[in-house]
Parts: sequence; C-alpha cells; structure tokens
Amino acid sequence: MRVVTPEEWVEARPTIRKFPAKFCIFQREEGADHGMFLLSGTARISRIAEDGGESIISTLTAGEVCALLVLSGLSGRDYPGTITAESEVEALFVAKQSFLGWLQTHAEIRGAVFGGLLDGLLRISEQIDGRRSESLDARLAKALLRTSSERKPLLNMTHHELAVEIGSSREVVSRAVRRYRQQGWIESGRGWIRIVRRVELESLLGD
Repeated sequence: MRVVTPEEWVEARPTIRKFPAKFCIFQREEGADHGMFLLSGTARISRIAEDGGESIISTLTAGEVCALLVLSGLSGRDYPGTITAESEVEALFVAKQSFLGWLQTHAEIRGAVFGGLLDGLLRISEQIDGRRSESLDARLAKALLRTSSERKPLLNMTHHELAVEIGSSREVVSRAVRRYRQQGWIESGRGWIRIVRRVELESLLGD
C-alpha cells in the first residue's frame, strides 16, 4: 500500500473498522460503494441461494481480499455474497472507485491482490476435493479444531453454522456432536462447544 500517493489516499476516504466475532462485516450494500482489505483476524465468505440455503465459499485471513469483491467490481455486477467475522477482525474500507483504480494503476497492489485470488481459488478447489474424499467425522473435527486451540477451547458456533461450513445438514451435525459429547471429547450447550480432548478429534483426521 506504500505505492498509494497522499492524494489517492484522500480520494479513497479510508476508514479502519473493528468488528466482533459473528458480525457481518461486508455485504451487497457495502460492495456498491467500498473495497475492503482484511487487516487482522479471520472471516468467512458465504453466499445465500435463492432457496435461502447458505454455503461457505472460502475464508479470508489478514492481508487477503475477497475474490468475489474484485471480480464483481471489475465486471460491474453487484457483490453476490456476505463476509462474516469468525474472530474479532479489523478491516480497511476505501471508496470502490479508488479500490478499482489502484488495481489498474499500481502493479504492486495488482500483483498482491491477484496473487491472493489465485491462492484462494486453489484453496477452494482443495476444499471441494477434500469434501469429496473426507468422511463427515474428519470434516467436522477439522472445523472444530480450526476455530479453537489449547488455550481457547471454547467455540461460539451453532450446529447450523458448523453444518454450513462442512457442507452437511444441521441434523447430521447434531447427531455427531451428541456422539462426541457422550464419548467425553467435547462439552456443548446452546450456541457453544468446548473441546475437552483434542487428541481424539485429531485422530479423526487420519494422516
């Protein structure tokens, strides 16, 4: 971002905003006027289908830009998804025209953004292939472990959110969570899950 001139920064009207976990930080309305760079934390990109079903397309980490945001902006179409914070996040918002202009005039920004898009598309492809080959238990264990740690074993996630992330149904996830709880691997309640025995969940991932 050092290549952006002071005059360009003024035109971009940059603002930095902080959001708590589970907060929707970007949707179609923002896409009409802003570009966004994630500065810290992690977020998930999802899309709501016409039938109301939600599907997670990808995740964002600090320094990344949403591929849908770039492609919808360059094509002149509405932003088709939503971005929701997984953890506490900090994001830089700039005027949409400035964002698109930087992509066209600054090779450094263009290279970083499109390099990130390529990595994101490869990651999406790997996730799709993984869902085809991994068992439900492996996908669920991976989701639980990814969003927790030894120091932070508590997840504030519903069964519906887990189902969307792993591409399953809430009923199937609820049965698996109940089974893990009975085995003493987790504790759970309404809207939360606490990892008690990570080793057993890790064993579901195989090699």
